[in-house]
Amino acid sequence: MTDDDVQRAARNRARILDGFARAERALFTRPAPKSARARMKFLRTREKGSTKSLAQRLGVSRKTVQRYLSGASTKPTKRLEEALAQETESEWQPQVRAQAWRRAASSGGLVISCRACFGLGPDGTSAADRVRDISVAVSPSHAAAILAAQEEGATESDLHEAVAEAIADAYFRREGGGRTGLPVKFTDIQWLNIAF
Repeated sequence: MTDDDVQRAARNRARILDGFARAERALFTRPAPKSARARMKFLRTREKGSTKSLAQRLGVSRKTVQRYLSGASTKPTKRLEEALAQETESEWQPQVRAQAWRRAASSGGLVISCRACFGLGPDGTSAADRVRDISVAVSPSHAAAILAAQEEGATESDLHEAVAEAIADAYFRREGGGRTGLPVKFTDIQWLNIAF
């Protein structure tokens, strides 16, 4: 695998993870905290009041956390701002997120829309790799598999494969309707949106 292939795979996985993050943000019934102080206070409650564990989680010193909690500091560095946003978002309204995933895995499924390169056959054929815009309803069984992969801490590669398999079954194989073993490549993702 060349360096370009590795970078392309990393971009693809990042776009999939970003698609899931945006879908979960759309579920929130209340806005997440915006200021650095409010985010620090929220995350401290998630760490059971420990400023030491919060500092370790954010990769800063304990004094830095205390300065933001007291209001002495208000403008975080770019790295700290990104860490605060990401950690707050990952902890915000877990029951709402879990309920949406349960519904998707049991009855609702997911809707995945994307522009990516899909390949169905060898190079030189009409079904070779080409960019397609696809919007497809994914079955609850595939949504459950994707959820299970996320909950078990699957690697980004495993998550990419689960999403690719869901799209391939729902769009190209039509849930087993005649093209059951059709191999489908899912690469060069330009954008990906997910809806519950």
